[in-house]
Amino acid sequence: MIVTHRKLDYHDYMSLLATYWLELLGWGGSALLVYSLLQRRVLRFRILNLLGGSVLITFNALMGVWPMVALNLVTSLINVYFIVRLRREAHDEAAYEVFEVGADDAYLRHTLRSHASDINKLQPTFTGEVLPGEEAFIVVKGDETVGVVVIRRDGTIARVMLDYVTPKFRDFTPGEFVWRRSDLLTSRGYRHVMTHPAQVNPYYEEIGFRRNGDAWLLDLDVRSRKDLIPTA
Repeated sequence: MIVTHRKLDYHDYMSLLATYWLELLGWGGSALLVYSLLQRRVLRFRILNLLGGSVLITFNALMGVWPMVALNLVTSLINVYFIVRLRREAHDEAAYEVFEVGADDAYLRHTLRSHASDINKLQPTFTGEVLPGEEAFIVVKGDETVGVVVIRRDGTIARVMLDYVTPKFRDFTPGEFVWRRSDLLTSRGYRHVMTHPAQVNPYYEEIGFRRNGDAWLLDLDVRSRKDLIPTA
């Protein structure tokens, strides 16, 4: 029997190319979905999971695998719901609570120990414990610890010794509920908040702080803006 080989024409090449890109789309969506599961930040996880699901919806629709289209459509809608909810709660004072704790508070010390390596990366000047004369606050959401804030008094200025947010909530700015949306500081006679220049990846411009040398400064009381503010 004689076997002949037909030369591929334009339509054959286009069919092979379409198959290649379709497979690439499927693998890309699957990889993105797996990568989303590795995220510690809850908002980033939801966004990446939504993107991966959207890609797989397209892939499975082109392949005609409708049960998988339905599955990814449902998970994508769930992700959209939680993304909207997380965005809405990001600046919702009712979603977070701030508690003052003593320097020797057992839970505070546990939190600082548990996140010591991460804290050192973000604010290497922090000593690892609350020193005498410093004030500490824990920010929570429900039963989850969101972050820890430690300040030291300098007249009417609250100097930030630590402003730490746990990885899960690092897409948000929960520290704002200590700085601006509560009377925790103003009731103690503070009129300004000044950050430490060594803090890594500061978010303060997003919540109303302004540059003051290498640090960030927030005026808590508009009546005190004429006060003399020292440089960090």
